[in-house]
Amino acid sequence: MVKFDHIIANPEILGGKPCIKNTRISVDFILELLASGASIPQIATNYPNLSPEAIKEAILYASHFMQNDIIIETRKVA
Repeated sequence: MVKFDHIIANPEILGGKPCIKNTRISVDFILELLASGASIPQIATNYPNLSPEAIKEAILYASHFMQNDIIIETRKVA
């Protein structure tokens, strides 16, 4: 089992979204920053509470939990 030292999911913080410990910065927000073209060093500079290691762990966390997901598209027939 993979251990994530920087990630927490607490129902009292951001409704339980996985985020970086001691911040309110969610894993999905970090992924959005990366998808928009920001680099890990840029994110760490713009968000001083985030270490490069925490950012990398957020990516690993997202990857880990996407490995076994099955997405099924459905359509409601009227």
